[in-house]
Amino acid sequence: MTTYAWFMVDSPLIGPIDEPELHVMTYNIRRRMPRPRRADRWTHRAPALLHMLSTEQPTILGVQEALPDQSDFIGHSLGSHYRWVGSGRDADGTGEACPIFYDARRVELQQWRQVALSDTPRVPGSRSWGNRIPRILVWALFADLATGTEFRMLNTHLDHQSRRSRVRAAGMVRQLVDASIGPAIVTGDFNTSIGTTPYSELVLDGKLLDAWVTAGTQLTPAWGTYPNYRPPTLGRKRIDWILTNGGVDVRAIGINPATLAGVVGSDHLPVQARVVLTPR
Repeated sequence: MTTYAWFMVDSPLIGPIDEPELHVMTYNIRRRMPRPRRADRWTHRAPALLHMLSTEQPTILGVQEALPDQSDFIGHSLGSHYRWVGSGRDADGTGEACPIFYDARRVELQQWRQVALSDTPRVPGSRSWGNRIPRILVWALFADLATGTEFRMLNTHLDHQSRRSRVRAAGMVRQLVDASIGPAIVTGDFNTSIGTTPYSELVLDGKLLDAWVTAGTQLTPAWGTYPNYRPPTLGRKRIDWILTNGGVDVRAIGINPATLAGVVGSDHLPVQARVVLTPR
């Protein structure tokens, strides 16, 4: 079993990156819970999250489960040159969010939208497919300031209970990517493993690709991305993914188990990749 002791936050997995590469990260940060056990306590793990984000400095970060104050905390952790888009999933804009954070020195936001994963995507808080809580997707169109290339970023968090909801939501994600022109990157906690029907729905026709599979280099073993505060292990489900279309060259990818003084920032592990946009 691989142990956390091998990894220190001060040694970034990827870290700040030079153009034309982009550093992409997806991270379920675990919402703040009202009566958590010690490992899950936000005040206990927030310093580790801050240290990781300030060390890694991703160009683009797709976050899941962020409450409003946690989004503020992430923005502070990343630095004043970062911005973000996305609001809560509930009808009034409160609750868990799937914000996209970005380094405004490297990319420029062109437009963005948040939609419900439902039959009525423009109705905030709507549900259709068996999920008891609303599920959302945030997409944004960016321009790479180094190259001028426009690309689309989609970030989501699929339902943890309803398989039907995950399958329908995966189809909606793929439709949005199919409608895109140019490079596209999808990040998220998909609450299902590779080889399942939702995964196949996303990658079956080859228009979306699993960055873990296509990467030129895998920087870490293929650990399960939900260790639930335990040491990462092989043979567990990889449920947090970075997906790309053919307009993105994935140079390297890894699953980051770094800790700060033995404390991990979330019950999930972030997935990080070095990519280069290749306009079609």
